Formats: sequence, C-alpha cells, structure tokens
Amino acid sequence: MIKYLGSKRRLLDHIVAIARAVPGATSAVDLFCGTARVGHALKAAGFAVHANDYAAYAHVLATCYVQADAERWTRDAEALLAELGDVPPAPGYVTRTFCEEARYFTPDNGARIDAMRDAIAARALPPELEAIALVSLIEAADRVDSTTGVQMAYLKQWAPRAHKPLTLRLPALLPRATGGAGTAHRLDAIDAAATLTGHIAYLDPPYNQHSYLGNYHVWETIVRWDAPEAYGVARKRRDTRARASVFNSRPRHGDAFRRVVDTIDARVLIVSFSNEGWLSRDALTEILASRGEVLVVDHDYRRYVGAQIGIHNRRGERVGTVSHLRNTESIYVAGPAEAVDAVRTALGSDTGAHAPRDR
Repeated sequence: MIKYLGSKRRLLDHIVAIARAVPGATSAVDLFCGTARVGHALKAAGFAVHANDYAAYAHVLATCYVQADAERWTRDAEALLAELGDVPPAPGYVTRTFCEEARYFTPDNGARIDAMRDAIAARALPPELEAIALVSLIEAADRVDSTTGVQMAYLKQWAPRAHKPLTLRLPALLPRATGGAGTAHRLDAIDAAATLTGHIAYLDPPYNQHSYLGNYHVWETIVRWDAPEAYGVARKRRDTRARASVFNSRPRHGDAFRRVVDTIDARVLIVSFSNEGWLSRDALTEILASRGEVLVVDHDYRRYVGAQIGIHNRRGERVGTVSHLRNTESIYVAGPAEAVDAVRTALGSDTGAHAPRDR
C-alpha cells in the first residue's frame, strides 16, 4: 500500500485486537478510511466493512481493498493488468505537470502513467475492476516517485527508486469476509455518519491543519483524470483550496467530531487520535463519554518522516529544527460498559490502557 501520512500501519494489530474483542461484532464502519489499510485489516479479520472517504483516491482504494472480493475479481484483474502493462508510453497531463513543471516522476514513468490511465479510461470497466486497475497504477507510481511520502514537494535530487521502471502489480485483494460483503462510499463524513451502520465504528479523522487532499493531490488527479488547473511549485490541484474539510479547521473540528460521535449508528466506537491533534485527551473523553464507558490505550511512536528531516523553505533549504521527534498515538474505545470491559480484559494489563471511570 502507498506511503501515507497518518497511516495506522503500526496500530493495525491493536485496532484489530480491539475490534475482535467486542462481543458479537461482525460489521464495522471505517468513516475516514484513507488508504483503507484499517478496513483491509478488518476485512481480513472477518468483518463486513463499510468504508468511506470524501477523496476520490481514497474511494477507489476502499473499492479495491474493501468492496472487491478476490474470488470474483482476481482472474479478470490479472488479465487487465497484463494488457495495461503492454500499452506504449504516451506523454500527457502527468508528464507535463508532474515530470516537467514539477519533478515527482521521471518523464519515462510519467509517460507510462499517462498511457495506462488513458487506457483505463477508454474501457467501460465495472467499478470494482476499474478501482483495482487504478489502485495498481497509483501504487506503482508511489514505488517510483521522488518524494518523502507526501506530495507537498519533491526531492531536490532524484530518489534512487525514481529511476526504476513503473510496473503494475495486482493489489492484495481479499476474499469476501465471513461477516458479509464490504462496501465503499464517497460521502462527507458527517453525512456518512448518518447513513452507514455497523456493530463497530472506527474513526480516524484529520486532527490538525494538514489536508490529506493537498498532501496526496497527485493520486487525486490520476484517479479523477480531469486535467485540473494546477498552481505553485508542487503543482497542486487548484480545487484543493476550495475542498477544505471542517476537520482541518481548528474552530470547527470539535463540533464536527461531536456531531459524528452523536450521530453514527454503532454499538462501540474505536477512535485513533494523536496528542498533536486539536482536541485534548480530556475533550475527546468528554465527547466520547456520551456513548458510555471510555478506555484509552496509548502508544509512543516516532513522528512522520517530514518531522525527521527538519523544517525547510520553498527552495529546499533547511531553516529550522522540529521541536520533538516522538508523539503519542492513542486509541479510544467507547461504548456500553460490558463491551469496553471485554476489550480491557482482552488487551490485558501490559498495554498502557486506562479508563476514566469518574464520568
């Protein structure tokens, strides 16, 4: 799966263990699914997952990893990817915008992306098969890009991987979960909270000013394939300025999160949040306490790669040092006391878990 700011790769085992510990749970809503890494893991654990994200690239990732089932699509996908791999390179929007005006990919790989994306667009593919092809393409592009993992900028010197030829691979499709079919949705999170239901709801909202759409605008453009007007050194889509999430707004974040918590139809909520977010532990606990008991499990981690390399100006010159290199990622579990107690028991005494019982 693609490199991703905010990825919960390191928390996957903990999240799945918590979900499995919820008595009787067989379905889950992943409301801010991003790369669908968590939804994919929950599907592998047997949950019927209903994944949602407003970004087009996230929606195709969820369609591929949550909605598409391996037993239905593997053979068709392998044949399609073999065909796409034989398409001759043809420079187009990606080559011009992301290889010449910017330098995310070499022109050779940009021409491969252009040709393959045009070939996908020319076929009237079923949604799941199209999503598998698009995911294969953006993951292939991710393996040969020249960035630190976000698309706010590209490296001054080519990354060694950028010189490798872009090659498609079959995404890691899963068979249908024992809990039932998964689904992928592209809704505003607050609308999705009023629409989707599950025994569990996993919430991993944006928690500061960093916009995932802005950080991953190249994937958004490859998926939407709409040749948008671009601006700045990073050649971002101009509409990234207009499509801001309320969850990226400090004044509006708390109210938006409370609306989601109050609205969503799920017995137990599992929430990922960082101590770098706009809501404090006390504020989060107060909001989640409306759903019942609250359990908090803390995990200490190194911060994302951008924090490791320091603060740079637009010319790529280092102009400052970050204040800290580690942060705390917390998992909050909220719901009926008996369900939260079952999770607490399953996690054991050495997890750093604690529950504010005085609320």
